[in-house]
Amino acid sequence: MGVGKSRSVNFPIIDSQENKTPKHTHKTKEKEEAIIVKEICSVEEMNEGEMREFEVENHKLLLIKSNGEFSALGHLCTHAGAPLVKVLNLSTYLGVLSNGRVRCPWHGACFNIKTGDIEEYPCLDALQCFPVEVQNGKVIISASVETLEENRRIKTMVTPSPTNKTVILLIGGGPASLICAETLRQEFYTGRIIIATKEQHLPYDRTKLSKKLEISIERILLRKSEFYSTHGIEMLTNKEAISVNTGKRRVAFKDGTTQQYDYLLIATGCIPRKLSCPGADLENVFCLYTPEDAHKIHELSNEKDVVIVGSSFIGMEITWYLINKAKSVSVVGTSKVPFRDVLGRDVGTAIMKKFEAANVKFYMESKVTELRGQNGLLEEVVLENGMVLPANICVVGIGVVPATDFLNKSGIKTDSNGAVIVNKNMQTSNLRVFAAGDITSFPLPLKNNENVTIRHWQVAHSQGHVAALSMLKKNAAFNSVPYFWSAISESSVRYAGYGVGYEEVIIHGNMDEMRFVAFYIKGDTVIAVCSLNYDPVVSQVAEVLASGKTISKEEASSEDMPWIKKI
Repeated sequence: MGVGKSRSVNFPIIDSQENKTPKHTHKTKEKEEAIIVKEICSVEEMNEGEMREFEVENHKLLLIKSNGEFSALGHLCTHAGAPLVKVLNLSTYLGVLSNGRVRCPWHGACFNIKTGDIEEYPCLDALQCFPVEVQNGKVIISASVETLEENRRIKTMVTPSPTNKTVILLIGGGPASLICAETLRQEFYTGRIIIATKEQHLPYDRTKLSKKLEISIERILLRKSEFYSTHGIEMLTNKEAISVNTGKRRVAFKDGTTQQYDYLLIATGCIPRKLSCPGADLENVFCLYTPEDAHKIHELSNEKDVVIVGSSFIGMEITWYLINKAKSVSVVGTSKVPFRDVLGRDVGTAIMKKFEAANVKFYMESKVTELRGQNGLLEEVVLENGMVLPANICVVGIGVVPATDFLNKSGIKTDSNGAVIVNKNMQTSNLRVFAAGDITSFPLPLKNNENVTIRHWQVAHSQGHVAALSMLKKNAAFNSVPYFWSAISESSVRYAGYGVGYEEVIIHGNMDEMRFVAFYIKGDTVIAVCSLNYDPVVSQVAEVLASGKTISKEEASSEDMPWIKKI
């Protein structure tokens, strides 16, 4: 089957009819009586396309007027708690309202304004949705005390049925597997769902490790343990897959066990590249991969000389964290400035100056040739020009490779880099096997469906969702605008689109003040955008691109940003 082409497939029957109508717990009399009905404004008080926060019983909610109708939702994005409307110094910063949904200004998550349901990731929970009525020109909200207290909600899921003998096995403990599992239950799949991860932890937010090295695993778990048992999702930790037999539909694990499947999701993510120079096996040389790695770096770096090898996002996030903790922080990179290929020379230079002002030393256009130490402990990092840097700790962030070696004899097609080739439905070369997340090579609509590999947290969520729907023969295809962020200053850099191959960068704002937006141009078209302290422009651009529209070079050049009218 050609990559990117759809094809009719005769799937085995999956029993998804049982529990078609989810059972709801009957409210107690007390709960029924705890309904608050409140008039919150007049119809004329809000303009068309306006979003505004209102307070009901000391709790905020978001009222939206769109196409002449009102709807009310929770007021905070469920991903990181970003206000969807924020008033600061009389200036209003708000999420982007377009095509019946609101997009978060921080990380791009989208919610349906009528239901509160998720329409774009990254997030796990939907928003609360409150009944709205218009009576005699007044907007009236009905809400229970319980829903007002809780901004978010978990979408209803069915429970497994003993009569449904099918098994969907998800390999990998990241967001792609978790979103896939949750989507299956939300879409009435009642068979067994098994998530197998080689890590010792339940699925967690790995993106936070480089931003807050000391963070506890409990604070970054995507779901608590009881969630999995409640919804019939079997979690197998310390369970590393070593081979896949697609003919017998069976996965073998390192501990000697095997597991049969009807459908398989491969979402094993990537593993960090390691240095290959002498001394790379010394103690106190780390790649950041697990919470244990993060905690060790945090513990050992206090008032020590730290060398970061790699000026990537991971390396620079760790550098930013260590600025006020370590005795010294040095960064070794192969490019002239950090992020040169992704963000461009000017943006990379501005960020580099910010770090230098905080006493970070950069050794760019250089490589590490040796790590020296005594008694197994690192003491020095040697560069190719002969310079020697003192180092009690070295953190290596020089990229990753797909964790797909276990597929070598499976017949599942991978590309030259080891990425699993999938079509727009996240289906591999085997009709019963799907893949999602960092390991995929997939057709990107923004790139005329050319196959690409994008290792974004948000992309993994979206692909897990599409994979689940595809397993159930739903009409689903990946059509997200890639979106990522990085904490490399007091505020996060935000980025949307696919900027590989850009030819020109148009920048608005003040680079010295670290407040700017950069448009990445190819030909006459914007293919990506990056900003710092310029919210919500990245989410605005993402919404334009998501609607299938384009932004021209001329439009991007204008200070008035006329492309906003396309939202």
